[in-house]
Amino acid sequence: MHFSISPITTVPGLQERIDGKTKPLGSLGEIEGLARQIGQVQRSLTPRLEQPHLLVFAADHGAAHAGVSAFPPEVTWQMVENFLAGGAAINVFARHCGLQLLVIDAGVAHDFGPRAGLVDAKIAFGTRNYLEQAAMTTFERDAAMARGVAIARDLAGRGCRAIGFGEMGIGNTAAASLLTHLLTGTPLADCVGRGTGLGDAGLARKRALLAQAAQRAALPPEADVLTVLAEFGGFEIAMMAGAMLAAAERRILLLIDGFIVTSALLVAMRIAPAIRDYCVFCHRSAEPGHLAQLRALQAEPLLDLGLRLGEGTGAALAWPLVRAAAAFLNEMASFESAGVSAQD
Repeated sequence: MHFSISPITTVPGLQERIDGKTKPLGSLGEIEGLARQIGQVQRSLTPRLEQPHLLVFAADHGAAHAGVSAFPPEVTWQMVENFLAGGAAINVFARHCGLQLLVIDAGVAHDFGPRAGLVDAKIAFGTRNYLEQAAMTTFERDAAMARGVAIARDLAGRGCRAIGFGEMGIGNTAAASLLTHLLTGTPLADCVGRGTGLGDAGLARKRALLAQAAQRAALPPEADVLTVLAEFGGFEIAMMAGAMLAAAERRILLLIDGFIVTSALLVAMRIAPAIRDYCVFCHRSAEPGHLAQLRALQAEPLLDLGLRLGEGTGAALAWPLVRAAAAFLNEMASFESAGVSAQD
């Protein structure tokens, strides 16, 4: 699978435009860096963040039936119904922040039928149990990534310039833990957290089950990323990775949420390392595995609020800062236009 993603480069005049605003040099801190990144992604001195979307990719995981989560598997489809009814946290935040929300059925073990706000991209009714066998066949993995590509390209064709990524899937923090362990080299125990709220006994069981899964697959440290994804990923993770790659190829800004979304980014980066330039790391999750991911990516997120809900909530909450950075670049007066004396 090949993607042509160019590393972002210096845009002539962009830094001068930032420095020429009516403020002391560098006084807007990280907002200035964010404005520069947005301008570089779009290769523009006047970038526009039009048609912003928040995509929630949902799927079930076979390993959830083995007890890697505090919640039963049916909560996945029940929460999708909550999204479609407008009652979840991500609905509230997306409405408040002006993001268009789409829910993607990547592989939920439920038949929703045609529904407003739901994209039917279902690969299967959940993955297999990776404690016993690979979660996905190579065909399913490739199909999931291809459908993610198609979704992102469709949005790009409709003028979308920013996509926030979110997810829903009981058991997907366990899948993200295994992916993080294998793609960053972080010890597995440091990648496993409480997910949806496991107690001490549940956390110990989760760690033991994931160690068992890793031992079953016995993948070498140099294992191909697509092999790792097929062994332990979920349909929503594979589909997000495909969508991220296609979006970056079209120079769309990527709003990266927390632990599970970043596991999809780790996959995408192995395929096209330049994708990192297009990513805004929105928040630092309370999941320990996310800290390992951020260290490996040398990423400093915009927010640190102790979030661990998923759904794209961190991306939605960071969106006003992203909008503000673009607005600063486009709307703030320069020393020259305002008739204000610049500093020596």
